[in-house]
Amino acid sequence: MSVTVLQEGPGAATSDTDDDLSVWPRSARREPDGDVSVGGVSLTEAADRFGTPVYVLDEQEVRERCRTYRTVFPEADIVYAAKAFLCRAMAHWVREEGLGLDVCSAGELALAVTTGFPPEKIVMHGNAKSPEDLRTALRLGVGRIVVDSTSEIARLAAITPDGTRQKVMVRVVPGIAAGGHSKIRTGTEDQKFGLSITDGSAQHAVARILDQPHLELVGLHCHIGSQVTAVKPYVAAVRRMTGLMARIRDQHGITLPQLDIGGGHAIAYRPGEDSLDVDALAGRVRAELADGCARARLPLPRLTLEPGRAIVGPAGVAVYRVLSVKRTGDHVFVAVDGGMSDNPRPALYGVRYAPRLIGRPSAAAPRLVTVVGRHCEAGDILADEVALPGDVHPGDLLAVPAAGAYHLSMASGYNLVGRPPVVAASEGIARVLIRRESLDDMSRRDVGL
Repeated sequence: MSVTVLQEGPGAATSDTDDDLSVWPRSARREPDGDVSVGGVSLTEAADRFGTPVYVLDEQEVRERCRTYRTVFPEADIVYAAKAFLCRAMAHWVREEGLGLDVCSAGELALAVTTGFPPEKIVMHGNAKSPEDLRTALRLGVGRIVVDSTSEIARLAAITPDGTRQKVMVRVVPGIAAGGHSKIRTGTEDQKFGLSITDGSAQHAVARILDQPHLELVGLHCHIGSQVTAVKPYVAAVRRMTGLMARIRDQHGITLPQLDIGGGHAIAYRPGEDSLDVDALAGRVRAELADGCARARLPLPRLTLEPGRAIVGPAGVAVYRVLSVKRTGDHVFVAVDGGMSDNPRPALYGVRYAPRLIGRPSAAAPRLVTVVGRHCEAGDILADEVALPGDVHPGDLLAVPAAGAYHLSMASGYNLVGRPPVVAASEGIARVLIRRESLDDMSRRDVGL
């Protein structure tokens, strides 16, 4: 079974003969005069029409990636992690492709439900859910709530209406280190998420839930980290989780019907980088789950996966306009009209991108430059030491691929610049999904005078 749509590393399918478009949406095409199109939409024309910075999101790429997960894991529930990027159109696409939704707040939940998303197909996460988060989840009928602390159990049980039972899972710390950066590794005991197997916290939470008549324990959950490129940590997590399920069966006499192994599937941000082989993941996880359950004499639980970045990340391209170019010592700085307010990830995690000059041809020899943002921070760097044509100048357009996840969703109002719009591209048609944040939008929140 081929899943090249999810592989951006070496040997992955590209949209042209060279590898410099390998991390772009598969629809990306070089156009005359140095332009690039995505979903049949010229990025230069999109920049002229909608202004810059602008995010262009390939709708068909999103849909194809949803379908690939459903094909590779036909026996599992695929739940899109909304924290990667959420808007009404995204929720609509995910629902149409048969996926569930993973939300982390009352805001994400309410937005999804207002699009008509079935609440029973929604999973709510959060290490510190607010009372409003929990009340909204119960009021709207969310399918499952993932319990992240023992104190949450009593709070949730106290507000669950009489005569009802809320389905819950326990988030377990499996003791596995995986992920592309220390700040996105969530499977070990030195971070804020989940309940430990080692110190007995997970088992204690299970017992507490089983004592609550308004709560129904339906399974276990774990999430080992983000930007995980290897299959082995997931296999190890499944092994430990099935072992815990067997101990729960032996201690409490119940067989849990569900196992959620989270997401964190890596994508490539630059040509040549590794991404997670989802086809291999499916085969290895399926085999480990079958073997572990057979050894423990457990029936196979219903599996859930929560991909977010791997669905929307490679579908997005950010387009910026160059504002200035200057040399300082041995460094050349190319400053653009966006930065850490619309993409804080390089500052947070040291992520490296592969920006490309678009909109005009250039025969100039490439030189190493640092692409920086417009904000008043020395750390406002979008791409450090990357090759761009030596004649790049103010007014040029730079496009950054693999920009669909954790850009706009993590954007801020720093320097009151305003967050960029999101434009969907499909079959040559561009339409606004999220409009640009205006000065008026920001001013209306300021009621101090």
